[in-house]
Amino acid sequence: MPETPLDIARTWVEFVDPASAPGEQQVFRCDLTWLTSSWTCIFGQGCQGIYADAPDAGCCTLGAHFTEKSDYRRVKAVVGELSPEVWEKRAQGLGKKGWTELEDGARKTRVVDGACIFLNSRDFPGGYGCAFHHEAARRGVPFHTLKPEVCWQLPTRRTYRTVERPDGTSYLEASIGEYDRRGWGEGGHDLDWYCSANSEAHVGTQPVFRSNEGELRELMGDAAYEVLAERCEAHLETVAAARTTAGGRRLLPLLVHPATLLAEQESAARA
Repeated sequence: MPETPLDIARTWVEFVDPASAPGEQQVFRCDLTWLTSSWTCIFGQGCQGIYADAPDAGCCTLGAHFTEKSDYRRVKAVVGELSPEVWEKRAQGLGKKGWTELEDGARKTRVVDGACIFLNSRDFPGGYGCAFHHEAARRGVPFHTLKPEVCWQLPTRRTYRTVERPDGTSYLEASIGEYDRRGWGEGGHDLDWYCSANSEAHVGTQPVFRSNEGELRELMGDAAYEVLAERCEAHLETVAAARTTAGGRRLLPLLVHPATLLAEQESAARA
């Protein structure tokens, strides 16, 4: 199915981070249209991969860059504990070439056979997909506690900017929104397939703010997440009201992600 447009009308909400320190105010700016969408990861269940010649690799084709030293150190500690039953390419990863490589001076997970070295093949007895994901399931812990940050954040993106007020004061804005193609840089437009704006991936049984609660709590903190969840629930109530009022359907592209709307229409057509 074709992807919906990148530039769409969205509903955003802003609120002060409850955990802000005095004199160091942080404001969250959150995309309610994305966070209340029905997107869900469909890896292994219809995901076509970002490149047509590597459909089984999902978005793991390029390997994962580390956001900072602490991210690398955390992952490194997990790598040392991965068993050959969980990690198919363990021998290669712990061999002479290692499990990382440099790309334009930045450290990332090494690409082997056209994908991240931690991607298990479909016929691997320990399970197809990310070795970290399987290890998290084995331990009974959230997978975002083991994976590189860029992997578990996708396709939700956190960015920062300093906002200057007219009175000369400023605050740090933390934006939580959709990690669309443009988040990958210029190369994002060359991806053969991408999930965040594709109706094929908007088939979740829960909205993103619920299905990705663990990740959002990690990105925002517990107190801020609780505020976000309240705003998202209110937004969903607005959507429900808009669906039932005369002429309300014209409001939906602003309130509901167009890929979610398209997925609903496709489901109704099949029914």
